[in-house]
Amino acid sequence: MDRISKLSIGIIETILCFLPIQEAARTSILSREWRYHWTKIPKLVFNEYTFEVSTDRAEPSVLEQTFDKPSKRREMHKRCKFFYAIYQVLLMHEGPIHEFTLSMGVDTSCVEIDQILRHLSKKNTLKMLKLSFCAGGDVGYKLPISLFSLHQLTSLYLSGCALYQQRSFNEFGYLTTLHLEGVWMYEKMLLRLLSSCPFLKSLTLDNGSTFIYDDGHTTIVDLLECLPVIEYLYVVFSFVEDFLRWRHPKELPTALVHLKYLCIHDLSFSHIYGLPFLALLIRSSPNLEKLKLVMYDEDLEEYEMGSFTLEDYSDITLEHLNELEIIRFSDAENELDFVKLIMAKSPVLKEVWISPCYDFDKDKESEIIKILCFTPCAAPLVNIMW
Repeated sequence: MDRISKLSIGIIETILCFLPIQEAARTSILSREWRYHWTKIPKLVFNEYTFEVSTDRAEPSVLEQTFDKPSKRREMHKRCKFFYAIYQVLLMHEGPIHEFTLSMGVDTSCVEIDQILRHLSKKNTLKMLKLSFCAGGDVGYKLPISLFSLHQLTSLYLSGCALYQQRSFNEFGYLTTLHLEGVWMYEKMLLRLLSSCPFLKSLTLDNGSTFIYDDGHTTIVDLLECLPVIEYLYVVFSFVEDFLRWRHPKELPTALVHLKYLCIHDLSFSHIYGLPFLALLIRSSPNLEKLKLVMYDEDLEEYEMGSFTLEDYSDITLEHLNELEIIRFSDAENELDFVKLIMAKSPVLKEVWISPCYDFDKDKESEIIKILCFTPCAAPLVNIMW
């Protein structure tokens, strides 16, 4: 114990950051010297699903046993204890809070979360914020305006949230990473949010995000022009479809010269906007180094389907691409031809990773591998992994 106590304050705080907050707080009973170490850790993580209270192990009541379901009173009691623990930690905390994570189930209105965010905004030291909510409905938890007072943020992760803020807000002048998953917002709100992040380098638009169409004829060009210094871009195709309805030129007016990593999830080459969207990004990303595609493996509706040939995209070149990865490859329309096109247009390509869909024909597998092994390549040596 003495050996640990002699460690520097910085090392002790780092060790405590790896412990659940309840365990970190319990170190206060070790000795007088350790009493307040936990109040100075800069990283706070609160997870309702792993949070334990003294009643968690209590015997269920007769009614709970009868209906095989915990009572609402027990759940409410745990929720109150959870918030009380958060308030206690925040009130006793000394020094800056750099990272804050909150994961929990929420109702449509939860004033306690608003108070927590207001408290964090007053400290004005937060660098990374992760909010992961399960609202139990179709619409996420509506975030308060105090979120936009966290001007020091460099990373923001939102899941199960709703952003309907119509009032103007200041820039997230330091934000470099933005992750949206299961987030509800208007299209124009998304553009305003992205435009308020002039140094955004990493953007993820993940599963479940819904951008409510607001009849503003917002285009994919409008969206991508908000990302002048983007380096990492991950998008689920279905959630950018609305931006593709109006205008998708062959390439952007301003190239995404910093983009190095591009991943498009649930992409179908048979979709009316699938290949045009992919080609737009490739043509506009002269320094792209890795391209990852997760193919859509379900049937499209007739109105969603388009007809294209890869000859329309023969002008594509990828001077810096060194890795191509395709997941759920099915050899559907144009998929194999696309791989061959990329191999022919990428002079520094090193690796091609292909992961077939679960029901892929084993006999056809060896045939495709053979075709790819004899495909002309712009690069001197390409490692193909199936």
